[in-house]
Amino acid sequence: MYCPKCRAEFREGFSHCADCGADLVNGQPPESEDALRYVEMVEVFSTYNPGDIAFIKSVLDGEAIHYYFQGENTNMLVATGAYARLLVQEDQVERAREILQELELLEK
Repeated sequence: MYCPKCRAEFREGFSHCADCGADLVNGQPPESEDALRYVEMVEVFSTYNPGDIAFIKSVLDGEAIHYYFQGENTNMLVATGAYARLLVQEDQVERAREILQELELLEK
């Protein structure tokens, strides 16, 4: 017996999950869409300007683009002149580049 919500396993004789109260099911439930999975990330932009990073994050959040700024530590950007790399999910690269071009951060 398994809980379909929290995926905990129970012995026979139980009918409800002790943690969340959901009705138990026979057999292990299928993986949920929320399950962890590997995602390929592609670099689309780099900057050393913390203002650019904050602005880009707000725009990409509004567009539901999944991104990661690698090396965005402000101390490293200022002290060493290092760049922060904007990585976006592989299937969202085109849209992210279009947005950055519209913001005139990337050339067309």
